[in-house]
Amino acid sequence: MPPFETSAISLILWALAGYGLGSISFGLILARLMNLGDLRTIGSGNTGATNVLRTGSKSAAALTLLLDAAKGAAAVLLARVFAGEDAAQLAGLAAFFGHCWPVWARFRGGKGVATFLGLWLALAWPVGVACCLTWAATAALTRISSAGALGAAAASIVWVLVLGPINALVLAVVLAALVFWRHSANIARLRDGTEPRIGQRD
Repeated sequence: MPPFETSAISLILWALAGYGLGSISFGLILARLMNLGDLRTIGSGNTGATNVLRTGSKSAAALTLLLDAAKGAAAVLLARVFAGEDAAQLAGLAAFFGHCWPVWARFRGGKGVATFLGLWLALAWPVGVACCLTWAATAALTRISSAGALGAAAASIVWVLVLGPINALVLAVVLAALVFWRHSANIARLRDGTEPRIGQRD
């Protein structure tokens, strides 16, 4: 089989693997295991850590955050080891898609922030650390989780330009656009001044 075809097949397989990893809805799993209810009927209905926090369980929210970040990192690292950098970027992007639109949760997932941070930490750790610090600083100043997410997503493009690798710039732009798209309702509430604060129940 020609090398190009082998490479194409490898990329497709790693995209599917990344999507599969990203589709694991840890928020839903933990909420059920800890008897916190069905996240899809709580708060925003999303399955990410911010909505888990609305159940009142900080430990479940923290664990969801870590696991959602870990699955993004795992997708990148596994693809890098076995198939190289192109596959790593594609697997990371696919993991983000999987988190936001998981096939076995009827395509109702989270907004991808933890997975976004996790995949950047694995793909280019200086960018990942810079994005985490941007999220933390913005969230601390505003006490609004979505503001931190939007700040980190926008800044990720700058961080890639400053810290590299430059070949990840297209990925940074695509991911940032997806984060903003997933937060369109939050952006509207931020403009109206009605966006919930961190820890606040809807």
